[in-house]
Amino acid sequence: MKFYKVLRQVYGVTKNDRFLWFLKIIESLVSKVLSLLMVGVILWAIGDLCILLVTDLFIKSSHSLKDDIFDIFGLFLNILVALEILENITAYLKKHSIQLELVIVTSLIAVSRKIIIFDLETKSSTDLIAISIAVFMLSISYFIVRSRQKDEE
Repeated sequence: MKFYKVLRQVYGVTKNDRFLWFLKIIESLVSKVLSLLMVGVILWAIGDLCILLVTDLFIKSSHSLKDDIFDIFGLFLNILVALEILENITAYLKKHSIQLELVIVTSLIAVSRKIIIFDLETKSSTDLIAISIAVFMLSISYFIVRSRQKDEE
């Protein structure tokens, strides 16, 4: 008899309102799991950065820090990108909508990271032009989004 009740409740979930409510719960759970995983990624990246700094400053004192500076910058910017992604997830949990401005800013930070750690010896000028176009297009997108938000206020 209990199985029949459970089956009826599951069948009731297929009705539009209940089904949408069920999807909302799943969406919320997935967002929360993603945010917890992102916190783990951030902590892992901070640990990796600390290990790299300690080994470069204290253990590898025979060579200069200049050799690994791009790796260190890359790790710092990885953490910033991860923080921006976490902020996107948090904003989604609060408002249940994607914040376009945050997504564009996150993309700008990620592309800026590529520019900062860009290796001219292994990459071609075409790669640099492509990254420059991406930055330009993202900047235009950010300008458009910001100007629309100011018009709405």
